[in-house]
Amino acid sequence: MGLAARLLALAALLGLLGLLGGCSGLRTLDVVTPSSDYQLTQGVAYGLDPRQKLDVYRPTRPLPATPVVVFFYGGTWNSGERGDYRFVAQSLAARGMLVVVADYRLYPQVRYPSFLEDGAQAVAWTYRNIGQYGGDARRLFLMGHSSGGYNAAMLALDPQWLRKAGVPADALRGWVGLAGPYDFLPIENPEAQPVFFFPDSPPESQPINQPLAGSPPALLIAATHDSTVDPVRNSEGLARRLRSAGVTVQERYYRWLNHRTLVASFAWPLRWLAPVVDDVARFVTAHL
Repeated sequence: MGLAARLLALAALLGLLGLLGGCSGLRTLDVVTPSSDYQLTQGVAYGLDPRQKLDVYRPTRPLPATPVVVFFYGGTWNSGERGDYRFVAQSLAARGMLVVVADYRLYPQVRYPSFLEDGAQAVAWTYRNIGQYGGDARRLFLMGHSSGGYNAAMLALDPQWLRKAGVPADALRGWVGLAGPYDFLPIENPEAQPVFFFPDSPPESQPINQPLAGSPPALLIAATHDSTVDPVRNSEGLARRLRSAGVTVQERYYRWLNHRTLVASFAWPLRWLAPVVDDVARFVTAHL
C-alpha cells in the first residue's frame, strides 16, 4: 500500500474508531462495503422464533466446491443483528466462500444453552440446504467473534449440540475463533453473569472444559492488547489444550488491534491494519 493510500485508510480509521463501540459504527462499515462480490438472500427462517433467521451471501466468483462459513457475531449474548455484519460476509465472499450470518436468541429472552441450540439449528439448516445456493455442505466451517466465537467453539468442541440438531459428527472441516472467551469462570462481566446463572455457572459451559480430542482443526485469532477478552487465558490457553489433545490448531496475534478493531479489520477500508481476512482464507483453503 502506497503512502497516499495509507493516509486515506488512516483517515477512514480515525473516523470509524469513535463509532465502533455500537451499532452506528457497524452500520458505517456496512455503508462502505462493496456489494458486487455476492448475491444476498435475506431473512431465511431456520426456526419458528423471529430471531431464528439467517442471511446467505453467495459469492459472485465461487471457489471450486464452494466452502461454506457460518458466522456468529458477538454482543455478550444480549445484543447483535445479522444485518450489521455484511462487511464480514463480503470479505469472505470476495475470496470465493459462501457465507451464512445467523441471528440467535439473546438474553433476557433466553439463557445458556438456548443460543447454542439456535446456533446448532442454523448449522443444521446450512448443512441440509446450502447446496441449493451453490455451497458444498462437505466443506463447512464455523467462525465467530467475541461471544460469537464462544458459540462457534462450543458447537465445534462439544458434539452434543450438532448431534441433537441432526448434523453428522464429521461435518465440520474447521472453525475460527476471533477473540473468543473460552475460559471465563468465575464470570466477572456483569452483563454475562445472568446469561450463565452466576454464581452457579455450569463448568460444562466452558469450551476449555470439553473433551477436545477428535475435534476439527482450529484457527484462533486475537489482539495482543485486548482488554475485553484476555488473549493469554482464552486463546493461548485453549490452543495449549487443543494441542495436548492432538488437535490441529493455529494461532495469530496482532499488536495493533483491540477487541473491536479485530473484527472491524474485515471491512475493506481497515484491512491494512492486519491480514486477518488472509489468515481466515488460508485456513479455509488449507482444510478443504
